Amino acid sequence: MQYNTLTRCFCVKLIERKQYLNKLIGVIGTPDIKVLTGVRRSGKSKLLEAFKAFVQENISESNIIHINFNLSKYDSLKEYKALNEYIEANYAEGKDNFVLIDEIQMCNNFELCVNNLHATEMYDIYITGSNAFLLSSDLATLFTGRTFEIKVYPFSFAEYVHYFELTDKYTAFDNYMLEGGMAGSYLYKEQEDKYDYIENVFDTLILRDIRQKYKIKNPALMDRISQFLMDNVSNLTSARSITDTLTSNKDKVNHKTVGNYLQFLCNAFAFYKFNRYDIKGKKYLTSNDKYYLSDHTFRYAKLGTKNADNGRVIENIVAMELLRRGYEVYVGVLYKKEIDFVALKRNEKIYIQVSDNITHPETFKRETDPLLSIKDAYPKMVIARTRNPKYQYEGIQIIDVADWLLNK
Repeated sequence: MQYNTLTRCFCVKLIERKQYLNKLIGVIGTPDIKVLTGVRRSGKSKLLEAFKAFVQENISESNIIHINFNLSKYDSLKEYKALNEYIEANYAEGKDNFVLIDEIQMCNNFELCVNNLHATEMYDIYITGSNAFLLSSDLATLFTGRTFEIKVYPFSFAEYVHYFELTDKYTAFDNYMLEGGMAGSYLYKEQEDKYDYIENVFDTLILRDIRQKYKIKNPALMDRISQFLMDNVSNLTSARSITDTLTSNKDKVNHKTVGNYLQFLCNAFAFYKFNRYDIKGKKYLTSNDKYYLSDHTFRYAKLGTKNADNGRVIENIVAMELLRRGYEVYVGVLYKKEIDFVALKRNEKIYIQVSDNITHPETFKRETDPLLSIKDAYPKMVIARTRNPKYQYEGIQIIDVADWLLNK
């Protein structure tokens, strides 16, 4: 698909998502069961197709057995014995046999087939599935062999810029704030049509999966909880605080049910929960967390853009980018002050504040003071829409959000 900011003309195209493809390429030949996870319509199927193309082009002695359960021609394989028999019948002696299965949850007892194939040590196995049915937390239970998880997220800002071949990064970021990373919506010309598509993904795919997986008896309550989280992105939240809000609105609900529904929404990768971290005490706190959307435009699609809070949206975008870059991310707490993000990766640690506009002295002071209170030597930065080159203030990096997102 190509994009023109003046005429807004569209034509379909695909881009290579190298970050994920390279991970898949890097584990070719390992004995692990490779599992692609992520929110619905984040590009897992297209990634599997790109990996298939790579194998075909680069491994001459390969035999690829590819089953896509989205296609009706594979309906007869939606039972694990039939699937297993089909794969074994298509095994090629003397070749590297790759098994690629898309939407594997549509096969009953799929784990029995995968475990059997893995035990034979004859296949290199790659699978994707509906997020609610193929949870990160369930992989070790489902599969007796070791799994290697590739977490797939909606399009990043860098991918968005590459996709539409944009050159003005600041205007591009303004567009990305509105259009987000759900690439399926890019096919639509009108913004309302884009949001209709995104809302449909959330309601009919994500919530439907949750209802089916957990046999939800009150889907309206699930919807209200998800909308509460969207409206309170970047706010400290707990099951009890949500329960109090709902009961004040005459909903009959208890905090245990709300807690379960929060977990279900995170299991489906609709939201990501960030725990709090006491910077001084170097310990994790268990009360009150923050929830961020897998793609910020779910909020626009469900709640509208009339009361959009750009600061919260930018914070959501930064949160998801940190996850893409492989960080373990927490909300920092120091002397009752809050640090938006403490990002950890092995021996690396970064303290980050996020804001929309820091041109006002009061806002600048509010964002930098908590960072100046931290006495260790780890990097500290403020990410905001400065539209200026990066600079330093008292050892703190001040960087434009578009620049930070484009430069890893």
